[in-house]
Amino acid sequence: MLEKDSKKINWHTVIGVAVFHLLAVSALFVFSWQNLTAAVILWWLAGSLGIGLGYHRLLTHRGFKTPRWLERTLAVFGTLAIQSGPITWVTTHRLHHAFTDTDRDPHSPVHGIYWSHMGWIFRGTAQNNSIQTMQRYSPDLMRDPFLVKLDKFYWVPIAVVASVLFAVGGLPMVLWGVFLRVVFGWHCTWLVNSATHLWGSRRFETRDDSRNNGLIAALTWGEGWHNNHHAYPRSARHGLRWFEVDINWIEIKLLEKIGLVKDVYAYDLKSDDADEPFELKPVQDAA
Repeated sequence: MLEKDSKKINWHTVIGVAVFHLLAVSALFVFSWQNLTAAVILWWLAGSLGIGLGYHRLLTHRGFKTPRWLERTLAVFGTLAIQSGPITWVTTHRLHHAFTDTDRDPHSPVHGIYWSHMGWIFRGTAQNNSIQTMQRYSPDLMRDPFLVKLDKFYWVPIAVVASVLFAVGGLPMVLWGVFLRVVFGWHCTWLVNSATHLWGSRRFETRDDSRNNGLIAALTWGEGWHNNHHAYPRSARHGLRWFEVDINWIEIKLLEKIGLVKDVYAYDLKSDDADEPFELKPVQDAA
């Protein structure tokens, strides 16, 4: 069982999250369109290209292949979300899929909504996995020296970005482009962990409580089609109907068309085989 009830509090995480939230609120008093633009662009780079494509659909589930330089670039973008380094994030997410909605799930709502939303980062080891755990669940990533180093120093890219923002727009732009944007991104990602296991529709009778939630999909570039994802984890396509807008999937297809992505795995409802409901097939032209 994960250390959900551990008395050990991760005080560095508690203090860091509290400071980020306070500075995020202060950003609201220094609004400008320039600051908002910087925040939105970085939200897309970190949340969509970084977390959605990089950390999640590529590094965690290997739903497609890219050149090594692009894989590493997407991983760097992922660090801008300040959700830990790529190997730590992937290990936690692979544990989630291995033990979904059980006592060994790092962030299941079976332990309460608050726990699944953000309480899990404040206690226990979910974001402080041992080397042995990372080697067991993310051996592919542990073989890449770049990702190992990035996982240890994942705060460096955001420090560089913050310096650039300060040079361009001073402290107000840093407050918007770093603190407010990061806090907003945190809660969007945490809603996938909490809300999409509580509210929404279920297309597939998976062995967990995952649900499709359109609002959360809109906030996370397509990650809210969570029941679809848990039914077919490796699929790079999460939105399976025309009305299930999946920006991350559209970006993957665009990258495929220009030759930067190949071997895309995508589940297509039209090719569903009732006898093998969890089989994945490569789909070259899924719309």
